[in-house]
Amino acid sequence: MSDRLFETAYQEMMAKAIRSSKGERKRRLKDCDRYNEKLALESVWWPAVGNLDYIFPEYEVADFNGVVRFVDNAYVPPGAYRGMFVESDAYGTHYRDVNRYRFADNLERQNLFLIDGWHILRFSRDDMLERPKRCQQTLLMAMATWGYGGNGANALELNLIERAILHWCGKQRSTIKIKEVMTALKIGHQAAFAGLQALDAKGIVKSNRTPSGRITSYAVLPKLYKSLM
Repeated sequence: MSDRLFETAYQEMMAKAIRSSKGERKRRLKDCDRYNEKLALESVWWPAVGNLDYIFPEYEVADFNGVVRFVDNAYVPPGAYRGMFVESDAYGTHYRDVNRYRFADNLERQNLFLIDGWHILRFSRDDMLERPKRCQQTLLMAMATWGYGGNGANALELNLIERAILHWCGKQRSTIKIKEVMTALKIGHQAAFAGLQALDAKGIVKSNRTPSGRITSYAVLPKLYKSLM
């Protein structure tokens, strides 16, 4: 079912993008092989976030020097000053087979995007195929750290902070402390506490308290946690 849901959402996103584009962007959307770009959405973005809202494929943007560039997939939610680029890199086409000019230009391209205020994540095709959970964890932690909101597709309506906490703690961690979450996700005490309290209320973790009622840590409840991850 989830594969069909993704495919429907993906085709709708692509059709909308083609209708609203022109020139080189439209040509790329219609004619270019987008296997790696689609893989990033199917194996990383969709399982982690649960929708393709505000994703723009072959996003056209001028870099800091005014050179027009195209990005595999851009996430630009309403109200964002810039947004996030999700790039998909195959070893052969991006490193082994490029000349020195293309290699240097690729580095300069990324540097100028960062200077201009964009966030960038890059995933290799090998990781997306063989280690998708790790890529999902990286995505969720980045979105939590960079302050992107929104809910995932889980029936419990876990938001990105909550899902980032779960992905960070992993299946081997039995307890979580607020300070550890703050350090790992680079978020403040209020956001970390709210995320853990929300997970507590949903029965995914359980707060450990002193006799006076002070919370010392949270215990991961493995049965429900494994069903979510």
